[in-house]
Amino acid sequence: MPIEITATKDGPYKVRGDLAELTLLDASGNAYDLAGKKAVFLCRCGASTTKPFCDGQHSKIGFEAAEEAVREEG
Repeated sequence: MPIEITATKDGPYKVRGDLAELTLLDASGNAYDLAGKKAVFLCRCGASTTKPFCDGQHSKIGFEAAEEAVREEG
């Protein structure tokens, strides 16, 4: 299954698919271990204490996000 990223409603990005094909790096270039995971949830509210992963803080801070992709004209 190809990697698919979904912006969840007022929550994190859900990343699923063949995560063995995904390399997720921290700011220093170190890879996160995603072995055995079928999906990961990446923070997009900025409040998670386990960044880049979601820890549910979005629901505590009332995070609201646009859900529709913006289509570029032209």
